[in-house]
Amino acid sequence: MMSLENQKSPTQNTNWLAWQVYVMAAICLMIGLAAGYLVRGSAPSASSGRQTQPNPAAGAALQHMPSLEDMKRMADKQVEPLLAKLQSDPNNADLLNQIGTIYRLTHQFETAASYYQKSLQANPKNVGARTDLASCMYYQGDVDGAISQLEKSLTYDSKHAGTLFNLGLIRWKGKNDRAGAIAAWDRLLKYHPDYENREMVQKLIADANANAGKKLSVSE
Repeated sequence: MMSLENQKSPTQNTNWLAWQVYVMAAICLMIGLAAGYLVRGSAPSASSGRQTQPNPAAGAALQHMPSLEDMKRMADKQVEPLLAKLQSDPNNADLLNQIGTIYRLTHQFETAASYYQKSLQANPKNVGARTDLASCMYYQGDVDGAISQLEKSLTYDSKHAGTLFNLGLIRWKGKNDRAGAIAAWDRLLKYHPDYENREMVQKLIADANANAGKKLSVSE
């Protein structure tokens, strides 16, 4: 699916990326996941090559962390043109997914989840949207619901990297299911031997094994 960045001019794209840094820095301070955060379901990775030069606007933003209300106002403003388009095309799965993503990035997980659910009603095979919905559910405390969505995601794409990564993290941190977590990460490394965050996954497996007291994985 085309990301919001790809639909803007170069100047707008820079502003959006700076805004993302601003928001995500605040979110990472508020969410205490051991591995940092769940990966996004459908967006480009941070290592995609864009925005390689330091962004002064982003640096300034980090000095003034927004509150949840600030982030909600930013999200509401950002989605205005998308909501306008949605009025004439209410079942547009891509638009609904984009709105959900903006609200998820701004920590408005309940609102984000509602848009992801509507998007999936229109296009249930969108694995990225379902993975992002699972993240929202997890952050809201619905661990079982998040796992259920991720497992359903795998019925559409059994090799989806983001789904497997998040499934492992949620099984471990949400259910203390180290064996289930390692099994998901093993599948991830098996299907994606060149996975860009391979070292991170290997470290997670090692940490899970260390906590389990015995080796549960064959991944190297």
